[in-house]
Amino acid sequence: MSTPAPALLTLDRVTKRFGGLTAVREVSLEVRAGDLLGIIGPNGAGKTTLFNVIAGYFRPEEGRIVFDGTDVTGRAAHEVSRLGLTRTFQIVKPFGNLSVRDNVMIGALTRRASTRLARADADRMIELCGLGPHATARARALPLALRKRLEVARALATQPRLLLLDEVMAGLNPTELAGIIDLVRRVHAEGVTLIVIEHIMAAMMRLAQRIVMLHHGEKIAEGTPREITSDRRVIDAYLGEEFVLADA
Repeated sequence: MSTPAPALLTLDRVTKRFGGLTAVREVSLEVRAGDLLGIIGPNGAGKTTLFNVIAGYFRPEEGRIVFDGTDVTGRAAHEVSRLGLTRTFQIVKPFGNLSVRDNVMIGALTRRASTRLARADADRMIELCGLGPHATARARALPLALRKRLEVARALATQPRLLLLDEVMAGLNPTELAGIIDLVRRVHAEGVTLIVIEHIMAAMMRLAQRIVMLHHGEKIAEGTPREITSDRRVIDAYLGEEFVLADA
């Protein structure tokens, strides 16, 4: 029997508080290279806060975060990104007056000292994300679906081994949603390990290998999509009986 690969990311009882509010409480999980992990939960469950803690935007009060064998607990976001772990943001805020290419080059320049190499990296990410026809357009002129793709392209330009995607599907129509699902699959096929926050359960069921459920900052369930959607704790806290009936 083959030995499982070591974890790329390990969270050990990570806790984050804001004053008297505990936003994330003793969350532990492991992500291995090649995983596509989904994180679900109601608004206020602590999902985005957990991403901010993992990516170095917030320092946890308790617990430990290890990425590829390196303890990154409390390290700044730019340091964590250089190690190969980065995130996208639910509310996309590109540099509106810059072109799509220049926005992606900014991400590439965190890894490249040469503008020529950064431009080449940016062009590859632009093509991967389906933004080729819009490379010279100003970012502020893009509709939401293309700004979401730009957010992914900017993150990919930093050459992550682990990418945290925060609701890249929110606000999209069915056609746009199908396109983003295809993009996430292409990124994963490129060898990038993914953790995805998403409320659209139909999409999560199609994408995720495993799903973690957060509620009031705590991990209350973890399993395959089928296991999660049949877990009574998840049904009661988040999905509701209507989802179970529709999925039956």
